[in-house]
Amino acid sequence: MEVLLLGIYSFFVWLIFFKFKWLPWNTVSQVVVITIPIVGMTALILALNVVAPSSHDVRVIKYVINMSSDQRGRVLDVAEGNKPLRKGDMLYRIDPTQYQLQVNALEAQLANTVGSSKELEEQLTGTQAQVAQSKSAIDQASQRVATSRADLELATLRVTQNRELVAKGAGSKFDLEQAETNLRNARSTMDGALSAEAQARGALGQALAGERQIRQRMGAKSNGEWAQIAQIRAQLEQARYDLQQTTVRAPANGTPVNVQLRPGALVTVLANMPALTFVEDEFTVVALYDQNELRLVKPGDEAEIALETMPGEIIKARVDSIIWAQGQGQSAVSGVLPNTAGPPPPPGRFPVKLTVDPKYREAFFAAGARGAAAIYTEHVEAIQILRKIMLRVGTKINYLILKLH
Repeated sequence: MEVLLLGIYSFFVWLIFFKFKWLPWNTVSQVVVITIPIVGMTALILALNVVAPSSHDVRVIKYVINMSSDQRGRVLDVAEGNKPLRKGDMLYRIDPTQYQLQVNALEAQLANTVGSSKELEEQLTGTQAQVAQSKSAIDQASQRVATSRADLELATLRVTQNRELVAKGAGSKFDLEQAETNLRNARSTMDGALSAEAQARGALGQALAGERQIRQRMGAKSNGEWAQIAQIRAQLEQARYDLQQTTVRAPANGTPVNVQLRPGALVTVLANMPALTFVEDEFTVVALYDQNELRLVKPGDEAEIALETMPGEIIKARVDSIIWAQGQGQSAVSGVLPNTAGPPPPPGRFPVKLTVDPKYREAFFAAGARGAAAIYTEHVEAIQILRKIMLRVGTKINYLILKLH
């Protein structure tokens, strides 16, 4: 762009001083002619660097996921590397045999436990009926004991009365013998009632003991289900999850790269030993700027990007945010004091995150692609057209491959 402006300026100088000779070509005019472009170009570039700062260090960054399995096993299938995949597509699959056997065993154990629990529930229902029956028998026996006790007291009173009458000669000896017989019968009935009550209470104790044993075998309930069944069901769900994890799937739209995994390899569950690397299609564009270039830049400003992988293309974007942090602002944890003896390092640059216009989202942005960018602030917009022209000239130059071999 600077060369173009100088060419236009030289053309007008030729017209004025040489073609039409409107002004004399002397020492003064020569100094003026040379000074004007130097001062003008310097002022213009300095102004552009403030109101439309540019960066020649633009980077396309993509999320990289180190894929590893939750399960250990022998690899059966592997997706082809460097081929785009959709979210949920298979990356690789390990042998599921041992995990399927675990699922089968727990399903059988669950069915057996459910059947046993139903038998125990039926037994519990029977013991509860025995408990109710025993309580009813105790109530009946208690009533018989109360009735027998009343009859015994009455028979005892009759014997006492008849003995007194016989002793005074006013009573019949037969009546006394009859009363004594009734007393013996009442005592026998009382003993039978007490024995029946004791038997009923013993039966109640046995029924309660049987109920407690069954409840202990069944355990407590968890979410309306017996604990033993709930525990096996949870183990079965875990086993099914483990079986599902034998197939590792793409976590997002992207591409597996540098796939060295092959069928027959043994994969482990160590996080620091990934089986393959997966690069998502989602990307972030970052432009690096010197520390004094971002005074007027704010989120929402218009921006344009020219990537070397897309020569001739100008990608519209907006400033998402400025990351006001970089490595020189962090002091590493150490047991020694900071070393300040050496020369100061050059000031680090600050990254500016750019949001690409949605109509360019389907374009291919290679991870690690480099290029240039310009941000157009709301100040002195009249001269920002020059920055746009510079950027477009630069992206056309990207067509050139400047090497001799």
